Amino acid sequence: MQSAETVLGVLRERGRRGLPLDELYRQLFNPQLYLLAFGRIYANQGAMTPGASAETVDGMSLGKIGRIIDAMRQERYRFSPVKRAWIPKKNGKRRPLGLPTWSDKLVGEVMRLLLEAYYEPRFSTRSHGFRPGRGCYTALREVATTWTATAWFIEGDISDCFGTLDHEVMLSTLAECIHDNRFLRLVRNMLTAGYLEDWVWNATLSGAPQGGVVSPILSNIYLHRLDTFVENVLIPEYTRGERRAKNRAYCRVQDAAARARVRGDRTTARKLRQQLHSLPSRDPNDPGYRRLRYVRYADDTLLGFVGPRAEAEDIKRRLAQFLRDDLKLELSEDKTLITHARTGAARFLGYEITVQHGDHMHHRGNRTVNGTIGLRVPKTVIKAKCARYLQRGEPAHRTRLVNHDDHTIIATYGAEYRGIVQYYLPAGDVWRLSRLRWVMETSMLKTLALKHRSAVSKMARKYRASIDTQHGKRRCFEARVEREGRAPLVARFGGIPLKRQKTAVPIDRSPVPAVARKELINRLLAGRCEVCDGTVDVQVHHVRKLADLNQAGQSRKNTWTKIMVKRRRKTLIVCADCHHQIHSGNSASLTQ
Repeated sequence: MQSAETVLGVLRERGRRGLPLDELYRQLFNPQLYLLAFGRIYANQGAMTPGASAETVDGMSLGKIGRIIDAMRQERYRFSPVKRAWIPKKNGKRRPLGLPTWSDKLVGEVMRLLLEAYYEPRFSTRSHGFRPGRGCYTALREVATTWTATAWFIEGDISDCFGTLDHEVMLSTLAECIHDNRFLRLVRNMLTAGYLEDWVWNATLSGAPQGGVVSPILSNIYLHRLDTFVENVLIPEYTRGERRAKNRAYCRVQDAAARARVRGDRTTARKLRQQLHSLPSRDPNDPGYRRLRYVRYADDTLLGFVGPRAEAEDIKRRLAQFLRDDLKLELSEDKTLITHARTGAARFLGYEITVQHGDHMHHRGNRTVNGTIGLRVPKTVIKAKCARYLQRGEPAHRTRLVNHDDHTIIATYGAEYRGIVQYYLPAGDVWRLSRLRWVMETSMLKTLALKHRSAVSKMARKYRASIDTQHGKRRCFEARVEREGRAPLVARFGGIPLKRQKTAVPIDRSPVPAVARKELINRLLAGRCEVCDGTVDVQVHHVRKLADLNQAGQSRKNTWTKIMVKRRRKTLIVCADCHHQIHSGNSASLTQ
């Protein structure tokens, strides 16, 4: 039996060489892939959320993997309908979220691993959504560093992309490279499994469920055809000329300044050189020069065009026509805009993107700002983020946090603030988030003051601290929990310099290794109950949050709870008898 690393490596090589896949379905018989998939998704927040059935990650075992593989061998595996929930959107509308059962999540992750390994080398470098090593930052960095002198932004947003993916187009796209009817039938079965809403079954005639594990990779495979169309058709047609022609007005002034300098008229030469700083050195309307640039993140696309608006309108029309005729998708009329790059700003991935202009900003005679891309924090984002902590226009306490300890309160505010600031650190005006910092800081101190029935100023003095950063010392607020024999737990709010960092990356979470085996898998493969040392039918007991066990009173803690708290693990390998006793509430009989 091949290891998961070997299987995925072979698929990557075939994808890199452009070779078709003939027996992909047989890889679904490999238990190593299911163990790898389990190690990647068991810690997700949705792992303990039931779908159409009560099945969750709790109770996972090697036996369950064996039963899934047996069903796959006989082509008896059927995806269950997803349970539909509705999530509110910023505009007041709601979007559907599908909640699959745990077995479907596990199988979906195995399918995703196989498809990603094969298709990842084939995907466009201009696609950044749902891809390993890529994300919002790589997409924004590409725009900021390579889209210099853009004249027009064409914002493209596909209406309900996940919900309107055409099944026949999807399957025909997969069939171009995957010559395995069994695997294609499995994908069709997943797409047409339907959904449950208010416990009534509904058919899915199009689309892939948002929330499904394999849906992101399927959407990338589907929209890869859009990437190919833009790269192979639109970009070659709307790209010509190596360099803009020289601006004749600039050349005339430059020649006049040179003549004045030769005859010794320094005053005139100086005025003419100052005039040069207000003229472009190259012809901005050169008909022999065009550039079209493109980037996509999931279903959000952005094109940058150097040329007249009429041609930008034509690009938008052809893009919409291709999506409608070939991919059966529609561009959103409200969100598909053509924006002048200097006088306006395009919205992409939560940023405002504009082209900067400042004749007064120059270094050694060269203007350093003109034509460069500027990333800005939208004012509407700052207003929306602040609104969560305001009442009647003033920072207010958060009632739901008052009963928590000080460490949790500061940690909660600190995580929320850190997530927002780190995302916008590449923005040129990240300093605008100082307003958000003051609002959140005041709200946090008011929450602490209400909890201790004290004054805001006393709470500020009690928790004030400072830390060293690359820009010097910064003020912050800290709460420490001392622990015997271990380093203290430190919760921190603030301390992040609001200075632009062009190459900033989020530091809260590290990426999940593609093929690394988790500690949990090794414990499961050991096949020994961690409560009674039994070796019969071991399973994984899983809890939603370790904090729930920590908050339990000492008298309520039993053997299995103490083991999990001591190890700081949300999982415990137990035999079937111990697992049954844990869930039946008869855990007092368990012995160490």
